[in-house]
Amino acid sequence: MKYKFLGAMLSASTASIAIQVPTAHAQVQSVQQSYDIAAQDLGTALQRYSQVSGREVIASSSIVQGKRSARVQGRYSDDAALSRLLSGTGLVAELVDGALVIREGNDVAAEAGSTETSGRDAIVVTGSRIRGAGPVGSPVISIDRKAIEKSGYGTVQQMLQSLPQAFGGGVTETTLGATTRNGAGADATYGSGINLRGLGTSSTLVLIDGTRPALGGLGGAFADISLIPVTAVERIEVLTDGASAIYGADAVAGVVNLRLRNRFEGAETLFRAGTSDGDMTDLQFSQLFGKGWDGGHFMIAYQYSERGALAAAKRDYAREDLRPFGGGDYRSLFAAPGTITAANGQIFGIPAGQNGTALTAADLLPGVQNRRDNRLEADLLPRQRVHSLYASGAVDITGTLTLRTNILAAERRYRQIGKTDFLRTATVPVTNPFYVDPIGTNEPVAVAYSFTNELGPQINRGRVWAVSASAALEQEIGAWRIQLGGNYGRQKSRASFDNVVNSARLRAALADTNPATAFNVFGDGSANNPASIESIRGSYATIDTFDNWSAALRADGPLLRLPGGEVRVAVGAEYRREAYDYFTINDASFLTPDASPFFGLPGPRHVKSVYAELLVPIFGADNAVPGFQKLDLTLAGRIEDYNQFGRTENPKLGVRWEPVDGIALRASYGTSFRAPLFSELIGETVAFYTTLQVPDPTTTSGVANVIGLFGYAPNVQPERAKTWTAGFDIAPPSVPGLKASLTYYDVDYRDRIGSASEDYLRFLVDREAFAGVVTENPSPDLVQGYFNSPLFFNPFGFAPGDIAAILDGRTRNLSAERQRGIDFDLGYAPRVGSGMLDLGIAGTHIFSIKRQLTVGAPSIDVVGLYASPAKWRLRGRAGWSEDGFSANAFVNYVEGYTNQTVIPAARVSSWTTVDLTLAQQIGGTGGADGRGLTLAFSVQNLFDRDPPFVEVRSSTSALGYDPEKANPYGRTASIQATIRW
Repeated sequence: MKYKFLGAMLSASTASIAIQVPTAHAQVQSVQQSYDIAAQDLGTALQRYSQVSGREVIASSSIVQGKRSARVQGRYSDDAALSRLLSGTGLVAELVDGALVIREGNDVAAEAGSTETSGRDAIVVTGSRIRGAGPVGSPVISIDRKAIEKSGYGTVQQMLQSLPQAFGGGVTETTLGATTRNGAGADATYGSGINLRGLGTSSTLVLIDGTRPALGGLGGAFADISLIPVTAVERIEVLTDGASAIYGADAVAGVVNLRLRNRFEGAETLFRAGTSDGDMTDLQFSQLFGKGWDGGHFMIAYQYSERGALAAAKRDYAREDLRPFGGGDYRSLFAAPGTITAANGQIFGIPAGQNGTALTAADLLPGVQNRRDNRLEADLLPRQRVHSLYASGAVDITGTLTLRTNILAAERRYRQIGKTDFLRTATVPVTNPFYVDPIGTNEPVAVAYSFTNELGPQINRGRVWAVSASAALEQEIGAWRIQLGGNYGRQKSRASFDNVVNSARLRAALADTNPATAFNVFGDGSANNPASIESIRGSYATIDTFDNWSAALRADGPLLRLPGGEVRVAVGAEYRREAYDYFTINDASFLTPDASPFFGLPGPRHVKSVYAELLVPIFGADNAVPGFQKLDLTLAGRIEDYNQFGRTENPKLGVRWEPVDGIALRASYGTSFRAPLFSELIGETVAFYTTLQVPDPTTTSGVANVIGLFGYAPNVQPERAKTWTAGFDIAPPSVPGLKASLTYYDVDYRDRIGSASEDYLRFLVDREAFAGVVTENPSPDLVQGYFNSPLFFNPFGFAPGDIAAILDGRTRNLSAERQRGIDFDLGYAPRVGSGMLDLGIAGTHIFSIKRQLTVGAPSIDVVGLYASPAKWRLRGRAGWSEDGFSANAFVNYVEGYTNQTVIPAARVSSWTTVDLTLAQQIGGTGGADGRGLTLAFSVQNLFDRDPPFVEVRSSTSALGYDPEKANPYGRTASIQATIRW
């Protein structure tokens, strides 16, 4: 392998050595590999280390001169190998903008020959509290800075959504307004969460440098990753098994930890511009500054992003009328002109081409239902503008005491031309001067009417503001580190819906007897008085605030030395307080705006916890025997006490065994839990019971009279899970650049909090699947109890004896979900001549997702169905880099699946897209410090593949593609200039 020694020969004593090997692939499993580096001249040893690890190492000639490395032989993580290599030299390694910089330091652990940590800034890998150790037995995906740049993505959410383990269901800007499944309706501000394995955005814990940010959405449903500036991210670590024993609640599906560029040196300016075939623009600017000095460091980063709106008219499949694709006509029944429903229930279409001032009953169209495509004139995606500012600093107060601080502040504003969500049926009294009676009964008539021609389209707009700040004091005591720190976070969101109809003022305008001011709903809207139009113009707004405070005392270090290495431990105590408020300003239902808090939300949540984690090396480099090159065990446990739920205990076990060089076997087991969101604890404050008629193939009429239960059930409790994984990692020394990993996982998730309300029309059609939420032939006492409830509505006028079943669509603890599958990553990155080839494929295959609605109900396999993950998701890669030029292509594949929500069930095609990124560095000093200009051109969805057609329906609209498994961006091209100086 060829190396480049770069740097300016300022003097013989200050010459710099830079050893650079390009990143092996865009998505690297955090695995251990074989090292065999003899004790030798340190500069030569660092070259060999760089060759094996694929990491860039920068060292001053004067620092390494005359120093010898320790011997490194056996299987190590890259961090542990470097730590051992430097032991006894008095040198430490710092991660600076993607490179490892060797410097002098006060490294007690290194002097003692520690194999797990390298200096005071030793890396803490996600999934473990023990510095430098990494999560033994657990799979971790690490996406470094170079991989982010290779991908061509401009946002954190795009980068994370490209992971095969990610599922697009839940809270994202593409699902809002299209579906409420998987919790997509829990946000009104077009934020983006991450949903690992489809287990829910609230079951994936997001950390920023190991700290919980404030949450967004209804009740604190998700961490809004759209607020995090991608240019400030050093690497993204994704733990793909349960980690409640390490981090507490929410870490059921996994943990996403965003490590920021806290050690950045110099300055970096970035400009980016892109477009989706001219239909949607994308602009980005960022600036970073970093400065280090003896005993301290400071970094500040600013990013501005602006993404234009994507009009639904630009995408043929963004319609409610899906007949051109072979689907149904789901256009809104509220149109202009509208449709009259007479007192006997008969409908009459109002003819077009007239303003309603001279309409007679003879002009009406009996049996005609006028319709309007409510989505056609709306935006599919909103315009988004984001300002993000991040700053961090560290200063040595004494030789062993360090103060670390950071703050992240962000603001996101959005605006969207929305589809009309506030639909209003106009009940017209006989006193209205434009009243028309289709059947001569002289009774009020109902008109399904769209007010868009008068009010204009509904405008959805809002602002999200978030701040997260933390500070910590870290004291070295021998080889131990003790840290006392605290964190504060707040996220505040406001969502406004303008140009909606105020129903109270509409009733007054319809009852007006003056032809000059009364509201006319019998034409096309052209005859209404402007003052009358303004009188019914309303709005609706929500304001929610999530606050969190936390404090922690932590310590980690060695306990004793065994023949296999040091036994290390991490212990800690933490306190967390969370509070959530929700406020509405309703000018859509009352004569005057009503501003009121959301009643029923619980008070602040207090969580006290203690934890411990132990790493025991049974076999290591010093006592390896045939069949046991290395064997590590970990045991972790956490006890948490909630003021709302009481105490919970969660253990975790991990083991990693390396029988021979180049092969490692690993396994993990643990329990996890998720505490209910604040909004899931409001109980019957937001609940209602109503009579319905639903399809029932067992009846002569084809329908059944039922009571439907909707809203929230009382006494919702935490979700619980058992997770275990088993896998292997292969990196044969005989084939440099070849790496492979495979992980089998099993998640047994109990007491899932959810609702089947979107499927209530199918409850009696598919009795087997929904048996747990249907009570057939209910007792008279049970039925009468609902009839007597103040939450009961009876729009059909049924008597108690008419009720055939009770359908429970409330949000509550349902029963169980068990998911099993495999993750894999195969890569080969050899050096060919003076360049580096990079080939690989990563993916996930889900064997089954067995879902059981309630105890005793049958278990149904939902993998490969609509609203659930597909069985296969793959991302292939092929790249080449040489002399500052790089070309990388990615192939993304989502397997086809079944849409079971239509009759008959329909097969949905697979979706394959190709991404391409080209980059060239111009000028500068190359890899030693990365200075100079880098120009990049990237194309996502190179061949402009449309999403496969899916007949997607919600309670108020429809769509021709599935936003959970595809996106509507189309071919998106961007150019980017990065100047490092």
